[in-house]
Amino acid sequence: MDTASYLAKFQKAADQLDQKLLREKEIEAAVGVIMYSVFLKLYKKSWASEEQDPLTAKSRIFFSIWVNDDIIKEQKIYYNIHAFKLRHLKGYAIQSRQFADAFRADFKVFEQQWSNVSVKFGPLTLMEGWVKCDVNDFQNEIISLANNFLSIAHLIDDTLIQFKK
Repeated sequence: MDTASYLAKFQKAADQLDQKLLREKEIEAAVGVIMYSVFLKLYKKSWASEEQDPLTAKSRIFFSIWVNDDIIKEQKIYYNIHAFKLRHLKGYAIQSRQFADAFRADFKVFEQQWSNVSVKFGPLTLMEGWVKCDVNDFQNEIISLANNFLSIAHLIDDTLIQFKK
């Protein structure tokens, strides 16, 4: 995999996100590599276990866009929202299945805005989908997906409120 090239493209896309909007929404962006895939993750520190890195915390929620060699060969970029071990999220009483169901019920209104999306997963993957991309120039797809997520990020906060202790 041409990791350096993919990382550069993802970083270029991340740098083009509206930094003011990210600050207003308290959302952070990170670009990196995990399990042979290059990713852009959008997350809030409040969506993760306190005093842990929100990218690796035991309990966390994040939006991710990623590619790897197999995906690129298909001319696709994948995206999803993950919610890991939410029962450990301090200040909340969350059962993962109930959280996923509540999020998905609210997401249904926005579902048509997401290409090839599905919510037919276990509670760790709240939604997942993919978009077609130009192998040589896919920054615009990354930016579009990230902006689309920013327009629905409030659904995570709204769902968390339902489980506040």
